[in-house]
Order: sequence, then C-alpha cells, then structure tokens
Amino acid sequence: MTMHPFSRRCAAARSARLSALRAALLPAHGAACVLLAAWMLTACGSTPLPPWPATPTAPRNAEQPAASRPQALPAPTGPVAVSRPLPDHAPLVVQGAGPMAAPAVLPSAPLAPPPYGDAVAARFPEPPMAYSTPGLRPERRAFTTNAELGQWLRALADSAAQGAATDMATTATTRARVLIIGNSQRGEPIAGLLLTRAAGTDPASLERSGRPTVVLIGQQHGDEPAGSEALLVVSSELAQGLLEPLLDRINVVVVPRANPDGAQAGTRVTANGLDMNRDHLLLDTPEARALAQVVNDYRPILVLDAHEFTVAGRYLQKFNAIQRYDALLQYTTTANYPEFLTKASEEWYHQPLLAALEAQDLTSHWYYTTSTDMQDQRISMGGTQPDTSRNVNGLKNAVSLLIETRGVGIGRMHIQRRVHTQVTAIASALRSTAERAADLEQVRSFVAREVSAQACRGQVVVEAAATPTRRELDFLDPDTGADRRLSVEWNSSLALRPVKARFRPCGYWLAASATAAVERLKQLGLQVMRIAEPGAMLAETYLETARESGDRQDVRGSIAGNAGILRVQVTPMRRAIDAPAGSFYVPLNQPRAPLAVAALEPDTQNSYFANRVIADLADIARVMAIPALVFDETE
Repeated sequence: MTMHPFSRRCAAARSARLSALRAALLPAHGAACVLLAAWMLTACGSTPLPPWPATPTAPRNAEQPAASRPQALPAPTGPVAVSRPLPDHAPLVVQGAGPMAAPAVLPSAPLAPPPYGDAVAARFPEPPMAYSTPGLRPERRAFTTNAELGQWLRALADSAAQGAATDMATTATTRARVLIIGNSQRGEPIAGLLLTRAAGTDPASLERSGRPTVVLIGQQHGDEPAGSEALLVVSSELAQGLLEPLLDRINVVVVPRANPDGAQAGTRVTANGLDMNRDHLLLDTPEARALAQVVNDYRPILVLDAHEFTVAGRYLQKFNAIQRYDALLQYTTTANYPEFLTKASEEWYHQPLLAALEAQDLTSHWYYTTSTDMQDQRISMGGTQPDTSRNVNGLKNAVSLLIETRGVGIGRMHIQRRVHTQVTAIASALRSTAERAADLEQVRSFVAREVSAQACRGQVVVEAAATPTRRELDFLDPDTGADRRLSVEWNSSLALRPVKARFRPCGYWLAASATAAVERLKQLGLQVMRIAEPGAMLAETYLETARESGDRQDVRGSIAGNAGILRVQVTPMRRAIDAPAGSFYVPLNQPRAPLAVAALEPDTQNSYFANRVIADLADIARVMAIPALVFDETE
C-alpha cells in the first residue's frame, strides 16, 4: 500500500513543509455546555444569555476590517482534555504520492484561452507550497473524479483504523468512517468522511462526546472544483495531519462533492438542470435531501459551504474589470435568523477568517455578485432568501458560512492558490469552532429556547430584502492588472428590510392531502403532528386577492431549473376551522420554527404553495391559539 502523504510517519515530508497560517482565533472563554432536546414541544420561557464574551470587533461594513495577527490558543479550560497543543499552522501539503497510485491522465476538453493576460495573472502568484490530490497533480488536466474521491476517503478511513489498532492504549484515538449520504440523480455516490475522537462514529456517540460537530460541504456547483479539492486536503489533515488535534474538541463531517453529476459534466447545475444551492428549503433534488439528512443526523454547530465565483465574465462585460479578491465571505443573512448567532458568526468566525487570510497575503471581501442582465449595474451581496445552504442551515440554529474563491471561468488557472485560499479559510473556521465550543453550545441552547418561546407572540418577518446603498469596490484593470476602484450600487444583505410581516401564529394546520409538504418539513428537521381526533381551531385562513405566474429569482436572475411558480397576494382572515382526524399540525414552539414560516406562508417565492408542493390555499391555515386536540406523532 502506498504511504499516505499525511502519515504521522512522513517525517521527511513534514520537515519539507514551508511556514503557513498562524492561528487566527481569539482566546477561548470557558462556559458550561447546556444541551437541549432537539424537538421539544413545550414552550420555554425566555432564558437570558450570560454577558457576551468580550472580543475586539471591526465595523461590519468596512471593506477590509483591520485585524491583529492571530494569537496562540491558550490551554483548554473546558471539560474535554487536549492531549497536545492545537495546531498553529494550516495544512501544507508537499506534492507527492497520494493515498493511491497516480492515475492515468484523464481526457478533457481542450483548454480554453484565459480571460486575461500576464499582467492580471501576476497579481495572483502561486502559494509557497504545493497541495497534492489526484486532481492537483501537475500532469492532470481533469480534476479528481468521483471514483478517486471515494478511494481517497476510504484510504483515510483505513489508515485511521490501523492507527486506532496501534494506539489502543491511548484514549485520544482518531476514528474515521466513510459515509455514503445518498446518490446523485445519475446514481453516483455522494461520499463523506466522519472524523471524531468520540467512543463511536454513530450520531449518538458524537452527541455523548460533548464535542460540537462541524459539517463541511464542497462543490454544490459542479463547475467550482477548488472547494472539493481543498476538502480532500482538509480530510487528510484531520485524519492524520496538522489539524488532527482539533478532534479533541470537535467532530467533523466532510462532504467534498455534493453534486457529482455536475462535477463530471463541468456544469453548475445537477443532472436535471436544477441549482441545488437554491433547493435547501424545497428539497426537490436527492442531493439537497442527502445534505439535509446529514444536518439532521449530526446536528452541526457550524456548516461551511465551499464555492467559487466568476472572475471575469459579467464583470468584464459590465465594468471592463476583473475580480480582484482571493476570497469572498458571507454568513447567514435571512429573516428570523437569531441575533446571537449573527453576532457569533461575525465575531467568532468572520473576523478570524479575515486575519487568517491576511496572514497568508490573500485578499478578501464580503461575498457579492451581479445579475446576468448586462444593463443592470448593481452589485449585490449573497441573497436573503431562505433557500440556500447558507441561509437554511442558519435557520437550523447553526453558524453557516459561505467561502467563495475565484475560479469560475478560468479552468485550472491559479488552482493551487485557490485551494490554498479554501484550506486557509476552512482551517480558520475549524479552529474557531474548537476554541469556542462551549460558548457556541451555550448560544445554540439559548437561541433554541428563545425561538421556541416566541410561538403565538409578536411579529414574524415573512419576507425581507437587502438594503440598497453605494460602495467603493476594487477591481483589476484587464490590461494592466492595476487596481481600479469603482463606485457601485450595492445591495447590502447585512441590513435587512422587512418587506412583509405578520403576527406570529402558534403553528400551521395542513390538510390530510398535504403529505408531500409534511414529508419535506420533516426532512428539514421540523416536527409535524397528525391530528388523531377531530376538533376545532382558532385560525387564519388565506383569502387570495391576486395571482400571477412567474419565476423564482435570486440576485443573479432566474434560478436554473425553475419550472415557474404561482405568485399570489393574500389577506389572512380569522375564523374557527374544523380540523379533521388525519390532518396535520406544525407547532412553532420548536427550535427550527422559522423554517416552517419560510415554507408555509404562501405569498413568498420559496413557499410550498408557490412551488406547488401544496396544491390549494384551503389546505393550509395559521393556527392562532394553542389547540386543545389529540395528536399522534407522524412517522
């Protein structure tokens, strides 16, 4: 068997590694972990959160907030012992043999001409190290295949098993397990790797370990390969490399390629033409359903989604400019996301990410994009709709991060730098989770209780939008490579404008025929109850006042694969309704209640009614008082 490049025994390779990231995290603060039962049905009173741990922060709207050089991680203060210091370097991988013999060069389409010349290319020098995966070998023109990806993960799991057998005397044993979380539309396995130092690799063992879990996702868009290649590197470093000591504090699930069919075809969309990163509320694709099940099973405190962005394309056409930044970053920005999770995303993750990238001379900014309409000169941050992985997983009470590197439209150009950027950012996020594990669990426990306690109270935002403003944004001149600063119309997702709000109901009633909606709500991790005996409810039904057909839209334009939606305007009408046996009740006194609002208020573009998952407005009602009915748990 070929020795793995990240083996503990590869002393020669380790000594050849050049200096890399420094630690990018602020000192940890001890805090007691308070675990919450996942699907509680009894409303909880509002629980005050202890004072927020003081951390320096920069203005959120600053283009590049200043950040101090990272500090070393202090000795742990929580209940989990750390057997060795946490790593203060990012994984640096010397080119060489991977966990498999070098494959033959795979056929690929002829290389397209680069969209810019040497002057622009010179702004993005190669990093001072070389990462090694099957798809990053110098002779390759194609990226890692799905078969190679699976072989890589299996080799890591086998190596970890051998290490565990050797290290039986130690309690700090790394376990790795290959997960097949589902299959693509063309039957390709969607493979993942679970890495832990818990007593077992099942979800219950991870829960008992007291360590929070992180889920890392790559290549939801098939034409964005750097995230997938980087996650193979990260998997190796977690299994038996510089990131392995983090497993003393966290568990990690890595899904390097969520869209195998798109990756094989080199297309953004899945095999049936859908943009799966707009499918995390509707769950029309098996790929999105597979990711939803992973999040339900492992209840991560952090979900990180690795993407790439267009480098020239629309920017060259609209502004005669090239994208300047190595990384574009954003966390959850959607209606009803808990304030404390936004604060944790900014202070405990975003700021350290900026510092980590800066320490590697990598440039970064908030994520932004522009529409496909060539007459539209606006620049928009990532969307506010509850349909992307970033926003839907945030509404599952996780910190949810988007990491985008420059890559779409440039083939293999700068691939080592792109992977280096992803690895740097991902390593920073993992370290942030390890340092803040106790604080994060406390925040999650608080927001789960707080969200549950809000049922029947106050207002809920049904729809929100970004705030238009202006911004100075740096690009590159396509001829000289020099910086070009442009003043652009900027839609900020950091400041949301409520477009539509209503009194928050106690829950939603669904007709017995709405089984498709019930199944999807359960896949989102929501509790749905079947009414066992008929009764009456005080409710608001929806009076339709206008209707038209349209398309789902994001900040780029129409969403790929959209079959058209029903855009309705409604007026809620309060009255008593009969709830027959066999119909359903979705209570809002549960931690993921905002997802029910996003799916069931009918007059939004992502709703189950607009997208024909619910056939008739009469099949849904807002329940305005806690019902006194007999329920069965749905299976």
